[in-house]
Amino acid sequence: MTLTAQNPASRVQILPRETGSLAAGIPPAQPGTLFVMGPEGGMRVAPDAGFEVVFGRCEPDVHVCVGGSDTHVSRRHGRIAREHSRWVLYNSGRLAIRMSGAPLLLGGHRTELPPSYTALFIVAPRQEHLMEVRIAAGPGEGRGRYEDPTHDPDLFELDEVERLVLACLGQRYLRQEPWPQPLTWEQAADELRRLRPRERWSAKRAARVVEKVRKQLSPAVDGILERDVPPPLGNTINHNLITALLLGTALTVDDLELLDGPTR
Repeated sequence: MTLTAQNPASRVQILPRETGSLAAGIPPAQPGTLFVMGPEGGMRVAPDAGFEVVFGRCEPDVHVCVGGSDTHVSRRHGRIAREHSRWVLYNSGRLAIRMSGAPLLLGGHRTELPPSYTALFIVAPRQEHLMEVRIAAGPGEGRGRYEDPTHDPDLFELDEVERLVLACLGQRYLRQEPWPQPLTWEQAADELRRLRPRERWSAKRAARVVEKVRKQLSPAVDGILERDVPPPLGNTINHNLITALLLGTALTVDDLELLDGPTR
């Protein structure tokens, strides 16, 4: 049965695909208004609408389609409902849902959503499927950094060298490879030497550039300093950094152009 929004248009609205990423901002809305976006569009729901958003693979049976071509994703994978003045995410599928800075949300579990921007990933065997959620903040609700109209340029903007090194380190993410991981420092140095053969790039130099960015972002981004993550570290802090830069649009697919060939 096809799900439709029965509430007045002012309280429940369909968001077209052209709405774009919720990380870039939302229009003026009543505090507590829920915005949900999948690859093909989403929903806007007022906090007093008495309406829950269902998401999953089967487009005719859900409000927000996620993982439409991946049969590992459940037809109705979960829902977001208003309870006691908070929006609550329920995972009713078999696959876990990953949220930044939180434990995996397993099937049958629930969690409250923060009054800010949240990127949710349905963790399938070969690919993670993104669904964006944003809740309009109100007085006293604790604004997240994504609720600001624009990001702080002193905090999030990368200079030429930082952008090159991070695009190199995170190129597997930019290419949208399944289960991407950062390059090793040696791999990044080899790539940088190819791109800028006249410069003396080494693994240590690349690591120093990235360490500077991690320290600069650490007041606003969790899990990007060694002290934040229990051992063994592996690629965790660089993975968290690259993910934060992608979600904050400080790194974009356009930065792959920096890796096309020697620049000097």
